[in-house]
Amino acid sequence: MDSIRSTHNGEASDHDALLLFGGAACLLFGAGLILSSSLTRRYLGNIDPGKLLQSAVPDVQKYLRLRAM
Repeated sequence: MDSIRSTHNGEASDHDALLLFGGAACLLFGAGLILSSSLTRRYLGNIDPGKLLQSAVPDVQKYLRLRAM
């Protein structure tokens, strides 16, 4: 019962930090595995951010109009 009280009192910050950094490490490792593929790098290299933003603007405008209703 004391161990449950210690986690509710905020004394489990080391455990929470370990989980946070472990999750961040897993995300970074997974992104590295995905980006290590030459096919993925070729597809990501051909993306033009301007065209991507230009194609997303009408969808965002439609979403904002729907939220205003």
